[in-house]
Amino acid sequence: MIVAHNHPSGNLIPSEQDKRLTKRLTEIGRALDLPLLDHVIVTREGYYSFADEGVL
Repeated sequence: MIVAHNHPSGNLIPSEQDKRLTKRLTEIGRALDLPLLDHVIVTREGYYSFADEGVL
């Protein structure tokens, strides 16, 4: 699964809530045998990929 959401503020830095959500989705994905491949934050300026940053 790949999850994406936007940050209208334009801030590409993941919030603590974003980090918690990613951790929880990873755990749920393991339980369902549906791995989290990426969590992407999108803004007008670009994107932040948890997978690209090595967080997953």
